[in-house]
Amino acid sequence: MTRFRKRKIVGAVKLCVLLSVPFCTAFLAKETPQIKEIFDTLGSVSLGKDVGEKNFINQPEYNLKRDESSINDSFMLSEGYGVKAEKYDSDSNSDSGSGVKLVSPLDMVSENPGEKPYPTDWTEGGEIVRTTYGNYSGTSFFYLEKAGQVNNKTDIPNDTLYSESMCLPNFTVSDTDEPLVLIYHTHTTESFEPYVREYYDSTFNYRTTDETKNMVMVGNAIQAELEANGIGVVHATTIHDYPSYNGSYERSRETILPILEENPSIKVVLDIHRDAISGEGFASQPYVEIDGKEAAQIMIISGCDDGTMNMPDYMKNFHFACTLQQQLETDFPGLTRPILFDYRHYNQDLTTGSLLIEVGSHGNTLEQVQYSGQLIGRSLADLLNSMK
Repeated sequence: MTRFRKRKIVGAVKLCVLLSVPFCTAFLAKETPQIKEIFDTLGSVSLGKDVGEKNFINQPEYNLKRDESSINDSFMLSEGYGVKAEKYDSDSNSDSGSGVKLVSPLDMVSENPGEKPYPTDWTEGGEIVRTTYGNYSGTSFFYLEKAGQVNNKTDIPNDTLYSESMCLPNFTVSDTDEPLVLIYHTHTTESFEPYVREYYDSTFNYRTTDETKNMVMVGNAIQAELEANGIGVVHATTIHDYPSYNGSYERSRETILPILEENPSIKVVLDIHRDAISGEGFASQPYVEIDGKEAAQIMIISGCDDGTMNMPDYMKNFHFACTLQQQLETDFPGLTRPILFDYRHYNQDLTTGSLLIEVGSHGNTLEQVQYSGQLIGRSLADLLNSMK
């Protein structure tokens, strides 16, 4: 037998062996339970984070309810309650896909939690209803040109407001190192659920002086995104609603007036709150999934003057509200609830870019609202940089 023929025979034998391996493996996997278990286990191993995966620290799993039915108009109304960051490559392994990576609020420990610390033990009270608010119908609602809606609770006709919504913000933005945005919190101590669960704690009023678990944490997330995108920020973290809730708006006004006087470069003033959407025996958790992570749905409030509020430039705030709403809803569909345009003051007479933003509700979780803060900061940064 020649060397050439021997080489051909050896090659053919090798090929037959290679072809038979998958079939033998499959047969053994079927016939041998132990081997099948190993293959099934290997098949379930994920080599990367699935888009829809949700990770929570040390939390029990529940069959949570999701109600996407039409919501009564009254749910739209605010009840008037109303960081450590590091830059990283956006292509890196990130949960949020934003320009900064934040420490989870669950992992933050305050050096000074104040007189009303965040609870460490939880009891079960009413039910938490997880829901995602979609588009609304009714005579008070209308769509904006690009994205988003407005809930008009005033006597101004929708057609008039729609025409006004087409106007650009009534301020200009220059490329400067000076601050452009002021963030503050009239109701600083407003707080949230620790994580996703079935029931809220009826013994907790969802207020805490721990700034890692209240509205300061949300403001920090907004600030981190803005600064990462070159937008200067002043963040006032003063507590205005504790120990006394009454008079919060007067106290927050005293805080922000000197800041505006010292920083005439500020164009945008955001009072960051949370809503309180609840009913008898339940609290709502309005959320939306964005880039595989849950965010609390938000609502912008733009006040209207009924002739008694000394707020002559209210429509200029509305122009900015509509511009920001469309930016947010275009960037992150489903993040916003309709702008609430109503007869409310909320210190919105101080600039033509003054708005109140409700970030989630008390039924939302700390991580959901932190993520929403990041998304707000990212969209607002894009908007302001586009105006330079």
